[in-house]
Amino acid sequence: MPALCRSCLTQYSTAPARCGACGSPRVLSHPELFDLSIAHMDCDAFYASVEKRDNPGLADKPVIIGGGRRGVVSTACYVARIRGVKSAMPMFQALKLCPDAVVIKPRSDAYVAASKAIRVMMEELTPSIEPLSLDEAFLDLTGTTKLHGAPPAVMLARLVKRMEDELGLTGSIGLSHNKFLAKIASDLDKPKGFAVIGAAETEDFLHDKSVRMIWGVGEAGQTALNRAGIHTFADLKRWERRDLSARFGSMGDRLWHLARGIDRRRVSSHEPVKGISKETTFNTDTSDLDILDGHIWRLSEQVADRAKAKGIAGSVVTLKLKQSDHKLLTRRHQLRSPTFLADTIYREASSLLQGSKDAGPFRLIGVGLSHLVPEEQADQIHDLLDPEAPKRAAAEKATDAIKARFGKDAIVKGRSLR
Repeated sequence: MPALCRSCLTQYSTAPARCGACGSPRVLSHPELFDLSIAHMDCDAFYASVEKRDNPGLADKPVIIGGGRRGVVSTACYVARIRGVKSAMPMFQALKLCPDAVVIKPRSDAYVAASKAIRVMMEELTPSIEPLSLDEAFLDLTGTTKLHGAPPAVMLARLVKRMEDELGLTGSIGLSHNKFLAKIASDLDKPKGFAVIGAAETEDFLHDKSVRMIWGVGEAGQTALNRAGIHTFADLKRWERRDLSARFGSMGDRLWHLARGIDRRRVSSHEPVKGISKETTFNTDTSDLDILDGHIWRLSEQVADRAKAKGIAGSVVTLKLKQSDHKLLTRRHQLRSPTFLADTIYREASSLLQGSKDAGPFRLIGVGLSHLVPEEQADQIHDLLDPEAPKRAAAEKATDAIKARFGKDAIVKGRSLR
């Protein structure tokens, strides 16, 4: 069976228990290992990893990114995750689970810089890169074996090895024959993972897995599927194609294909993006403005990260709210100048929430950015219309510099004590 040492990149036709060249146990083997070429690379706890890299004193400590007036966890390192901390969790709840956590305000510039460095490494492998956010992307390495003198699996292992050696950041690889399965695979062996789902094993692999694995199926989507008696891919596969379409509309046809592991979408770095949006569904409907505002910040960050990763900006901010009776409310605001800044998106979306707060409780909230343009056109007249914006940016940079030199407790803002 074909095999690869992930430590020294030695290739084998028959998998050894340990690498004969370097002695490493990190030997990956799979019948289709050297035949597959569609991959998904997902950085491990990206924001927290950047913070730990830049401040080695945090290496063994639980780190949470977020906090302040937003009051919500943006992301957390694996030490904190082991204790139950999750993204979108209210900060007070996260600190009950992990009271010794170091809470750090997001540093967008540092994350963007790290993302761009990783992107340069990816571009050395293939031009077919489809970023999903700052910390993850699809890659298509079809036809690159002759160019690199090695199959895609080897080049992907080399990519994450370079990330760790040169950037101090780790990532997990999912390798398969389409995007749907590659994304599933990248989450199977985190952190520092490399998982493979071959064509021959696809339907057997999916058979007993939860439909929650389908990218984009959140709490609401899973509930709708569960009501129809669909809990696993095996349940989904029993449905006729026309019945799924009748029950779930256009999504039904996609579900029929995914039940069989079929995904014909191409990895495309040139396909125009019409809009970027992120949303979350609550376990319990809520009208609590602090909770809603916290989620708006987290979603705004995610939208901004994806815009930065794609090199675009948008001039329309959208707030999406779903009431307890499933009625959908959509509010939009046209900016004077396109933006990719999380702070600007958050402020606009938060303002839109104020005009709709009496319509709650809500079961879902979402933030979007549309009317997209190249990033060079972003925030050209921002300073004239918001004279406090430069002061906020300068204050944040000064605060970050002081904390980097004297420690995180050198400056504590009042809102962080809430």
